Amino acid sequence: MSIRAVKQISQATPTLEGAGVHLHRGFGFGKTSEFDPFLLFDDFRNERPADYLAGFPWHPHRGIETITYVLAGTVEHGDSLGNRGAMNAGDVQWMTAGSGILHQEMPTGDADGRMHGFQLWANLPRSLKMTSPRYQDVKAKDIAEITDDDGTKVRVVCGEFWGARGPVDGIAADPTYLDISVPPGKRKVLPVSMERHAFAYVFAGSGSFRDASAPRAVLTDMTGELDETPVLTTTGNRSLVLVDRGDEVVVQAGEEGIRFLLVSGKPIEEPVAWYGPIVMNTQAELQVAMNELRQGTFIK
Repeated sequence: MSIRAVKQISQATPTLEGAGVHLHRGFGFGKTSEFDPFLLFDDFRNERPADYLAGFPWHPHRGIETITYVLAGTVEHGDSLGNRGAMNAGDVQWMTAGSGILHQEMPTGDADGRMHGFQLWANLPRSLKMTSPRYQDVKAKDIAEITDDDGTKVRVVCGEFWGARGPVDGIAADPTYLDISVPPGKRKVLPVSMERHAFAYVFAGSGSFRDASAPRAVLTDMTGELDETPVLTTTGNRSLVLVDRGDEVVVQAGEEGIRFLLVSGKPIEEPVAWYGPIVMNTQAELQVAMNELRQGTFIK
């Protein structure tokens, strides 16, 4: 077994999106090859209604899939195909934009004014960018939750983990999307397929990720023996941990425990041309999309 080295740790950056929603961006709209097949990750946790109620009014998507995971509050959504619905605490929506869709997402806080959740963008390969749009709406009760002997809890949103399979399927990137809680002081080894890119995002508590590439701390204890424990990289709230190739991630929970998302997927390794939530392979394809938006032929 090989431990995935920690390549980079960064803090999510405050950002304004939509009609003025205050959120934190883990990555996106830049060099994302190390996260391939994922393009963008936003943390829209907020406890001030004035900072999120304006929401995300009508806007286009093409060539990607968006994964919205709500922890608190409600997100109402609607689209140009006539779909309507709402996501509540613990729910997930996986939207395949494919050939194109216009939609809106309008958040409402819970009784305490909290709006907590995340949105992840996954790229579509060239062969599927113009596929028909579709939704997978998943209620909290349908998401498998596993509790290990040491109290570690894992919600399996997508993919397979510890013998449980998430309810979201048929996704091009074949991702694994896990919500993991490790109790205080516990050390956990988590398997991740070797061929996948992977990252962790800490959103509660704190802890350390074992960095296999870091120099070993060599200390002499009272017995005269050497302690070659690998250096641990400490993380806290809104820390994004990008890990290198390997087949396991090792995390050590701090005094309050740690809760984080662990996301992995198979790289698509195709050119990426961006224009906000329209993601194609070439600038020429982007220009076609822009022309179609102006001409009213964007929706197929």
